[in-house]
Amino acid sequence: METVVKIKPNYSRSFLTAFVRMTEIEICSSGYIVYIIINRNTRIHKRNYMQEDNLKKYKAACILLAGGRGERMGTDIPKQFLAVGRKSVIEYTLSAVFEWKRMDTLIVVADEKWRKSVTELIQRVIPEKISFAGFADPGKNRQLSILNAMNELKPHMEEGSYVMIHDAVRPCVCAKLIAGCDALLEKGCGVMPAIPVKDTIYESDGGACAQRILNRDLLFAGQTPEFFDFNRYFEANEVLLPDRIMDIRGSSEPAILAGMRVKMAPGDEGNFKLTTIEDLERFKALV
Repeated sequence: METVVKIKPNYSRSFLTAFVRMTEIEICSSGYIVYIIINRNTRIHKRNYMQEDNLKKYKAACILLAGGRGERMGTDIPKQFLAVGRKSVIEYTLSAVFEWKRMDTLIVVADEKWRKSVTELIQRVIPEKISFAGFADPGKNRQLSILNAMNELKPHMEEGSYVMIHDAVRPCVCAKLIAGCDALLEKGCGVMPAIPVKDTIYESDGGACAQRILNRDLLFAGQTPEFFDFNRYFEANEVLLPDRIMDIRGSSEPAILAGMRVKMAPGDEGNFKLTTIEDLERFKALV
């Protein structure tokens, strides 16, 4: 016995691919309608993966960046998928980002190889009120990964919606930091957590000689998650294509270049990024 479920055509290709692989179902298309053929024994979670008659619009999306290869750490497995205690790093991070009270949808940037395990993880831990929008492909650099995810999300986002961008390798972000950023969020703007620079900072061309000292009173270290007005930020990234976007070094840079006001919320020294083996050992000691 089979059931044919009709869904809207503007779900992304990666969304459908993840859904098909997770449930081992058949998929076919007819014109502008996609039909999913569900066998009697197929188990699915309709809540997270499709709307049968209406395409839901979202107000607050989280982009979780999990496409890195971990080359700087020198591990065989990308650091976001390493096991620490009884969980993977990305599972700790997911639990943390779900503290954003506005969030109603999540998309993950991840390589094809890891999508099955991430899908299974999300099935277990995603809160009832949040929909899983599937996956986006990693880009040639971090900013293109973000834009890939935003392209997947754009048809599903309401006017005046927001996006949160977070690194899967920052598992220690706390609810207080997220709430502090959210409190500053408003239409047309962005928010980033930042901490004052404590060390003396020198500028050098090549690292052989110090050329000048920078005023650390004016310097701050940015962290994630970063929050933006979705449509303004999308436009800020699009205008950088095809070449300028390759020079972007931080998620807030396109917003600043576009003239968006990017507020700074208090960061957290404990919200560190797992970049080196030493960072990983530090995290292990906390778990």
